[in-house]
Amino acid sequence: MTTNRTFTMIKPDAVKNGHTGAILEKITAAGFRIVALKKTQLSILDAEAFYSVHNERPFFGELVSFMSSGPIVAAILEKDNAVDDFRTLIGATNPADAAEGTIRKLYATSIGENAVHGSDSNENAAIEGAFHFAGRELF
Repeated sequence: MTTNRTFTMIKPDAVKNGHTGAILEKITAAGFRIVALKKTQLSILDAEAFYSVHNERPFFGELVSFMSSGPIVAAILEKDNAVDDFRTLIGATNPADAAEGTIRKLYATSIGENAVHGSDSNENAAIEGAFHFAGRELF
């Protein structure tokens, strides 16, 4: 059986608001296996590098500032169709538009502070996972 992997971060807002456990529970209840997990904090340089694809966008500075403002929980998740299934689980970027029961509907406070990051493609999942985890950290 082949499996896919995706990458997620529980963002500083959700960590600060005490939602880490509830979010991880929703992830595992949805059938994802956590193959790597760590609590860490991005430096400004880390956040700039991770979100470099957005460096020309007007929200880049605000995004970098927010993502380096407190601890995050990074994880690599495994499940068939992981990227698409996880994007469905987290919901729309704007929590007001997110479907009922999704992580962002439940725990996000705004478009900018939307509780969780999820990779948007298999390629980006691999890149983002490798940014945060060494091979020896995957189980």
